[in-house]
Amino acid sequence: MIFFHPRKGPCSIDQMTRQIRDYIKEDANAQYKVVIGTDSQTNNRETLFVTAVIIQRLGKGALFYTHKRRHPSMKDLRSRIYTETEYSLDCVELLKGKFSELLEDVPLEIHLDVGREGETRKLIQEVVGWVTAIGYTAKIKPEAYAASAVADRYTK
Repeated sequence: MIFFHPRKGPCSIDQMTRQIRDYIKEDANAQYKVVIGTDSQTNNRETLFVTAVIIQRLGKGALFYTHKRRHPSMKDLRSRIYTETEYSLDCVELLKGKFSELLEDVPLEIHLDVGREGETRKLIQEVVGWVTAIGYTAKIKPEAYAASAVADRYTK
């Protein structure tokens, strides 16, 4: 699985986790938060899913990575939102496998690309329920910046 850092370029999951550890070691006394969100963009040929992994040094910046996946075109909104949620949760599990000790001490949020405006409002209860039932904090628009701002930027 290849991730992309805007300045460092492509990196493996191992390189990414090493960079995250180094980032945290730079200021071990700071408070951190891990935020994961996925957005998608569809056209007639394909649907592009982008998952953003953000490590926030609260009040002092952030480090982020993106991962892209391409699928045959998915026109159904519910299917896309469910797939976005699934990819975000898969990413959490991947990260837990690489540094579970970090995720025990750092708050984790899953940002969902749903909001009270538009068609996605019908899906809020379903996907938020799914994420919280697993034990994670879920955020929706406008607070879901990992999905609606960072990942969205890389779907274009």
